[in-house]
Amino acid sequence: MIRRLAFFLLRFSLVPFFARELIQRKKVTIIAYHLVSPEVAEAHFTALRRRYNIISLRDFLNARSNGTLDKLPPKALIVTLDDGHKSNYLLKPVFQKYSIPATIFLCSGIAGTNRHFWFATHLVDTDRQYLKRVSDERRLEMLEKVGFSETREFATRQALSQTEIEEMKNIADFQSHTVFHSILPRCSKQRSVREIWQSRRDLEDKFGLSVYALAYPNGDYSNREIEIASSAGYECALTMDFGFNSRRTPLFQLRRIAVNDDAAVSELLVKVSGVWGFLRERVRSKRKPKGE
Repeated sequence: MIRRLAFFLLRFSLVPFFARELIQRKKVTIIAYHLVSPEVAEAHFTALRRRYNIISLRDFLNARSNGTLDKLPPKALIVTLDDGHKSNYLLKPVFQKYSIPATIFLCSGIAGTNRHFWFATHLVDTDRQYLKRVSDERRLEMLEKVGFSETREFATRQALSQTEIEEMKNIADFQSHTVFHSILPRCSKQRSVREIWQSRRDLEDKFGLSVYALAYPNGDYSNREIEIASSAGYECALTMDFGFNSRRTPLFQLRRIAVNDDAAVSELLVKVSGVWGFLRERVRSKRKPKGE
């Protein structure tokens, strides 16, 4: 209740309004979901449509390459979803109703199979966060102890099926989220190359997609991943670095704003405006030891 009240008060403080009109007006905002439900998506897209002009990721990249960013509508916003969970299929009628050209990032080794996402295993959140920080080899070793392997086929699926992807091709833009959602900077160079290169090839060969964009799993990347993605033929890569995008934003470090899948509309509007992220960054900077 305290959280909801805080977002409610921030929303009607007019600060998000001025942020949209003065800062976001000439920027491109990219938001990221994961497992948003159709009911929440409907409420969110209704609110966003009233305040932003929703465009596709492809529109933004074309404008960047053509030098026509100034021709994009003001307060342009791009909707993305990471992982390609099977529940994303339920959003199909919502995307159609509100004309949302969403980009869904797929893990090529999980989409169309009964394989599971490693982070969806039965782990407490602290263990999950720990596994994101250890080496890739160590992560896989620990997961194996709880009965998980990347290529194991389970009785049920967690990702979109090949049929569902085919049905949504004309509605959503499917792009790459690596092969198995490995935390790339924690991988060997060979593994990172495979995750990035093979994902693009597999998605194009298996699903007939035109793959030009990569979303770094967990938003984690290094200069090595930027170089690999560029050499693999991608046109851009998306991070989870907070902020908006302009002609000066590096194409392989595009910024996004994470939106909680169950966020109330007030929380949505405060976060998408950038106000919440700005306040959070200010608090974090004050907590850092002097000189850091």
